[in-house]
Amino acid sequence: MPIKFRSADARTALEGGEAHIPLPSRRFFVAGSMAALSLPLAGCNTVGMPGLPDQDELPGEDFDYAQAYAALPDGDFTWPAINYKAFDQQYWRQVVDYETRERPGTVIVDPYHNFLYWTLGGKKALRYGIGVGRAGFAWSGEALIRVKREHPIWRPPREMIARKPSLERYWEKGYPAGLKNPLGARAMDLWQGATDTLYRIHGTNQPSSIGKSVSSGCIRMWQQDVIDLFNRVPLRTKVIVLQKDEGEEAA
Repeated sequence: MPIKFRSADARTALEGGEAHIPLPSRRFFVAGSMAALSLPLAGCNTVGMPGLPDQDELPGEDFDYAQAYAALPDGDFTWPAINYKAFDQQYWRQVVDYETRERPGTVIVDPYHNFLYWTLGGKKALRYGIGVGRAGFAWSGEALIRVKREHPIWRPPREMIARKPSLERYWEKGYPAGLKNPLGARAMDLWQGATDTLYRIHGTNQPSSIGKSVSSGCIRMWQQDVIDLFNRVPLRTKVIVLQKDEGEEAA
């Protein structure tokens, strides 16, 4: 299924600020031009090293949410605890009924209801709450996770630097990984063939944005949740981003 853009002038938005950068055209994606690999860093771009999949227990009736959303040591960082009880319980990590024809292990993003599903089979899925930035509504379709990044580095695009020159110092080496990094603890980059869609599933340093539509970024997740998903999905996992009408049917 090719990517379907919302409009001809749909624009990406960066975590930490809006970036007025036109998304590549439909013809660009169909052609699968290798020129995409030389595009300036845009969208929700990151740099880093891919991680390895590892399975953790699925949430059940006795699942310890206090532990799941507690402060999480992670290498040189400790991600702050999430005040999960302040949020609608539908956005907590949980197994739900979910009918789909997709194979178990597929990731399905419903940006219109702020949910991400990891399909389990047996009409079940592991559901996470998400926050959706402007870039998260830019397209729908199918892609593969081609790059997984731990502690991703964020690099602002030139357009953002022009508006805020103080960001120039992050152009060459990027904004360092850490608690203030707009991309959070993990990032997963979606590709179609040899073409980077510029679409990212990533963490956020703004936990209150989960369950909301926000001005910037792609698909945001709580740090604890994006690490959990990152550990479950291997490279080349199929990802489907629903259109608005498909999202309404899945609700």
